Amino acid sequence: MPYPTALAPTSRSFSAGDYPVKTFKSQSGAETRILYGSRRTNLKLSLTYENITDANAELFINHYDETQGTFASFDVASVSTNDGAKTGWQGNSTAIGATSSGNVYRYESAPELTQVRPGVSTVTVNLIGVL
Repeated sequence: MPYPTALAPTSRSFSAGDYPVKTFKSQSGAETRILYGSRRTNLKLSLTYENITDANAELFINHYDETQGTFASFDVASVSTNDGAKTGWQGNSTAIGATSSGNVYRYESAPELTQVRPGVSTVTVNLIGVL
């Protein structure tokens, strides 16, 4: 089952991660830095879906189960379209999609579900970009 792209998040928080760098310091304080890759890692994407039906909220729990929690990785939306997790994003559509960096996403933690009233919930999903 793909990530639920039929729903647009009401808010999104994104951290672009960093390139893998190792820093070595000598006793004199001199510093040497080595770049260990050409792709950003540790991208973080937090998505909030407010006031959605409980049936739609359950889609995220089902997807979490199908990806075996934090184990399997997946795309949040196709790079060529502005759908799902990227709906409303006005910038470069590949930036938060992560695929241009060779990244896909996996769950950083289980989706958090808050019931607002009977039949209506808010879901927060925290994802991390991995190579």
